[in-house]
Formats: sequence, structure tokens, C-alpha cells
Amino acid sequence: MASQMQLANLKLVSQQSPNSQRVAVLHAPYEIGMAYAEIPEPMNDEVLIKITFVGICGSDVETYRGLRKPEYLSMPTRLGHEVAGVVEKTGANVTGIRKGDKVACRYVWGAFAEYIVCKPFNIKVLPKWFPMKEISTLEVLPGILHAADLSSISPNTNVLITGQGVSGLVMTQIIKLYSPKNLVVTDLHEKNLVLAKKYGATHVYKIPAEDTPTMDVLRKEFPDGFDVVIPCLLDGDGMVDAIDAAAFGGKIVMYGCIGICNKPVDFFKVHRKRLEIYSTEPRSDIDMRNYFQKGMELFVDGLLNTSEMITHVFPLERVAEAFQLRNDKNAKDVIHILIECTEED
Repeated sequence: MASQMQLANLKLVSQQSPNSQRVAVLHAPYEIGMAYAEIPEPMNDEVLIKITFVGICGSDVETYRGLRKPEYLSMPTRLGHEVAGVVEKTGANVTGIRKGDKVACRYVWGAFAEYIVCKPFNIKVLPKWFPMKEISTLEVLPGILHAADLSSISPNTNVLITGQGVSGLVMTQIIKLYSPKNLVVTDLHEKNLVLAKKYGATHVYKIPAEDTPTMDVLRKEFPDGFDVVIPCLLDGDGMVDAIDAAAFGGKIVMYGCIGICNKPVDFFKVHRKRLEIYSTEPRSDIDMRNYFQKGMELFVDGLLNTSEMITHVFPLERVAEAFQLRNDKNAKDVIHILIECTEED
């Protein structure tokens, strides 16, 4: 992971005051609620962001469920990193970024709040006209674009994307631009698959149940498997499924599967199939910035659609209700949930 991660180390206060803000705090698994913290003052090389929307990401859900390892996270903690906001104040040494700029943020944690400080590295300025609700989804693009590059797709490539949540639907749009021979996607929910077909998938398949092996559904039409498999699922068990779905000499580009893997991994199958497995987070700060810039350009040029993925918007004070809904695996009408932290100026 790049070195420029910004954590929200805000000082909590016991009650609301003129210099306080509302923040969401995860006290224990499945226990998230509101508190007050001081509004931070940016240092000379920092920027104060007034947060408008934050998306609930799969990594937030994993933490909410208590599935992150202790060495990664301790509680109580702050969640939220898919940030859309407006620059409120800049430090004395900050150049280029100005008060009032509409921005997306990346590598910023603890953003279910009204304000957060970060460094210019974590910020991408968007055009004033760009819809604020769509800005937070820009955060996922560096990893997705890196995954697409690692896939080395040609017009003869058969690609499988498992999972059509927010990242999966964005991944489908990006991979379509590489013109694969077949772009096959799977999901549990028909609504997501309708969007995937609209966004360029050549084949869509509804998986009957979460534990149904993908190839049980796809083997008849794709008996040899897939040249490239990109899991966009949350659960780590999706890697076992990806290994099974990959063709001989294929690639697994591991965008998803950030959760715990409870199934045994058959490494002999990896060896026997001569598979290549890649992780997708850009390895250097400059790579991340370049992908951030490229992603913004795709958004601004109208090549990506994320507005149809936003199915629910909750105010900050209802963050617990929002997480309960996002955590419900049987909720058929949920794709992306935004938390509205403050009203847009």
C-alpha cells in the first residue's frame, strides 16, 4: 500500500460545542454510533475538507463485522474512506488547492464525519459542475485501473468478473474498454446484472446461492475456464472459486476477496494450471496518483456511469441504520449506500 495513508486521529469531546463536529465511532463489531470530536485545524502542509458524502465500502463492512485482524485495526475506531467534499481551509504551505474546490479523497480513513484533514497527495480536485454524489466512487478507480492493466487483455481474451457490486460494476465498465472477446460477469442479484449488461458485459449469470461454485453455472458454455478472472467479491472464499474458474495458463487479478478465507486453498491446482496471481493496489505513490488522475479523466469524459449504482442515501446520524442495511446479504435492492455528512454548499 502506498505510504501516504491519512488516519483521522481526532480528539473526541464529551458534548457539542462551537468547535465540535459529529463523527461516527465503531465501538465494537456491529456497534456504531455518534460522538463529538474537535474540528481539526490543518497544519501548514494539510487541507481541511468539509465532507459532503462518504460511501460505505466493503472494507468498512468487513471492519463493522469484526473480521479485520487485530494487527490491522483495534477498536474503538473510525471508518469511512470514499470521500466527496469541499475544501474548507488550506495550510500556509499548500499551493494549487483552494478553498471551495470540489474534491475526491483517497487513502483517508475515519471520514464518517463532518470534517477531516489530509495532505494534498490524498486529494483530487474535480470540476465545479461534477455531481457531488458521484465523486466518492472515484476512490475505487486506482485499484481497478491497475487491475485492468495487470490483466493484459486482448481481443482474444475471455474475462470473468465475479461480483457486481459497486467495484464490480465499475470494473465491468473499465474492462469493456479493453475489448475482450467475452466479458462474463456473475452476481446474486438480478438488478446488478441488468446494469452489468448495460455497461458492456457480453454474458451475465445469476448465481443461485452464495456458496454455489461459479463453474457449476458457467461450465456448460465455458468448459475450459477463463483467461482472466477478476474477483470483485468481499469474502476471501472467492479466491478458491477463482482458482477453479481460471483456465490453464490463466491469470487471477485479485481486486476483491479482502475478507477471511474459510475454505482450503488448493495450491497444487494453482501449480497444475500454471496460474498467475496478482494483487491490484498500486505499489508506489506516483502510480496511485497517475491512476487517480486517469480515473478522474474517465469520469469527466463521461466514460463511466456510477449514478445508477447509488441506491440509498442516509444522513450521518443514521449511520447505524445504514450499516445494518449494507450488512444484510439478502437485501436485493442495495448496491451503493452513501452517508450524507453535511449539505453541499
